[in-house]
Amino acid sequence: MPPRVRQSDIEELKAKADIIEVVSGYVSLRPASSGSFKGLCPFHSEKSPSFNVRSSPAFYHCFGCGAGGDVYKFLQEIESISFADAVERLADKTGFTLTYDESGSQEVSNRSRLLAANSEAASFYQSQLASDEAKAARDFLLGRGFDAAACSQFGVGYAPKGWQNLIDHLTKLGYTLEELILAGLVMASDKGGYDRFRGRVLWPIRDANSQVLGFGARKLYEEDQGPKYLNTPETPVYHKGSVLYGLDLARKEIVKRKEIVVVEGYTDVMACHLAGHQVAVATCGTAFGEEHIKLINRLFGQTQVPASVIFTFDPDAAGQKAALRVYGDTAKFNALTFVATGPSGLDPSDLRQQRGDAGITQMLEAKKPLFEFVIRHRISKFSLTDLDSRVAAARSAAFVVAEISDPALRTGYTRALADWVSLDVNEVAALVSQNGKASNLEQVASMRTSPAPQPVVSNPQVRLERQILEILIQHPSAFNQDQLLRIYAAGLQDALHQSLMQLALAHKESLAQPDWVNILASESSDDLLSLIRELALVELPVKNEVELLRYAKGVVNGALMQALAREKIDLMAALRRMDPDTMADAVNQIQRQLMNLESERRKLM
Repeated sequence: MPPRVRQSDIEELKAKADIIEVVSGYVSLRPASSGSFKGLCPFHSEKSPSFNVRSSPAFYHCFGCGAGGDVYKFLQEIESISFADAVERLADKTGFTLTYDESGSQEVSNRSRLLAANSEAASFYQSQLASDEAKAARDFLLGRGFDAAACSQFGVGYAPKGWQNLIDHLTKLGYTLEELILAGLVMASDKGGYDRFRGRVLWPIRDANSQVLGFGARKLYEEDQGPKYLNTPETPVYHKGSVLYGLDLARKEIVKRKEIVVVEGYTDVMACHLAGHQVAVATCGTAFGEEHIKLINRLFGQTQVPASVIFTFDPDAAGQKAALRVYGDTAKFNALTFVATGPSGLDPSDLRQQRGDAGITQMLEAKKPLFEFVIRHRISKFSLTDLDSRVAAARSAAFVVAEISDPALRTGYTRALADWVSLDVNEVAALVSQNGKASNLEQVASMRTSPAPQPVVSNPQVRLERQILEILIQHPSAFNQDQLLRIYAAGLQDALHQSLMQLALAHKESLAQPDWVNILASESSDDLLSLIRELALVELPVKNEVELLRYAKGVVNGALMQALAREKIDLMAALRRMDPDTMADAVNQIQRQLMNLESERRKLM
């Protein structure tokens, strides 16, 4: 067993440590009352602070979730570490020297050993950047506008091509091969192990307290058969879903300015910082998720000044998909959310190379609210050249507006949407209201504590949508492309159903292909993939192929009947707005369209 810290040291360290200072490293605190500070709880999501910390007696307590304890308990919970690790972590923070019961040993815990090994590896890699072998790495960095001073500021390094350079260096310092494998620095092999990173540029990934948790590495040489970017795997100290690259350098400015810029890569972070925007961070080889949101909310804390989160998604399909994923979590931010895109699709690193520091500043100043970005993305799928297209665009975007929680903001975007699609604001407001009611039903259902059927199960509209999608996944040949377009234009009430139909339309040319479902699944988010699996596995109410064809035709016809009914409502509304004396031609055109709709309806009966 590892040696134990003397109990007297544990008590003395606890008495000397400033719990306010320790907690402030993770939570943005403000004075609440004499000797008490308040902030947003790091252990549950909230928008009004209920997390309190006192220096005397030294403890914390959240009145929202009930979490509480002393400084050791806080470190255990926030870092997901053992009590022994919490003691040693606190000693590291305060410079306190611990003594141990077993022969005065001062061996450190497993976690501390891994952190120390990472720190030594970072120093080794940084020193190698000046070697002759690293010329390709230096050329790569210089080509992107990063000189030696910039590389030193961010701790950029180089991993030599050899198989055991790092192993030899760290084992001479007393680290075991097992420790290096556990830290993710070394790959295990039959012959012992070999360096994970070889012939690559490296960026150390640190936490807010500047401790090296892992590394991100980019390949340089054509003979390197690995991925373009290779990150440290999940280890006892590195969890990519809760880490933001650059946070160690950006934290103070983020807290001060109540602003954070989320970019996509390590060089983008460097470019933003060097251009004067020292609030930039990046995710580490993973999608932006809920743990990142919690981390950002803790940094912002509770403030009178609105905080801002600016995402620099690329304007391509992947970037828009990422923006839509973040949009789904907008309500979880204790801040306003924006999207900034570079001209011609340039990311911050390329933008700084081509247009200098001012290019990045101009990009960030031209940011758009995330809601506007998503709404415009929705309506961009439609031509907006005719009434049908404009109404379909409004339906597509209405549910986005309906989910805006701020009533004033929702009203403003309702007016904006009406303007963007050239429709009467009252008609768009009706669409938003319709989607809002459906959303409220779902929210109420999610708050229930006892088992109960979801309201959407008994909702005829959503039930029909579900049947349509079941056929679309299991028997796609029942549809043609024009039918899909028409059903989509009529609008779907459930947001996830709408997203799946939109994805299907993006691949409508593959509708008849045998791997149709695999094509959709390959580009689906986790939520969509789960829905596709459910739809593919649900048992349809048929016994044989003949019944399947009959059932599928009935579902498709029902969907088209509904689409025709909605088209008729839209045409009738447009007709009511027209003056028959001055707009006779337009009136006659709509009347002909109504006659055609009636003819189509009778054929479907």
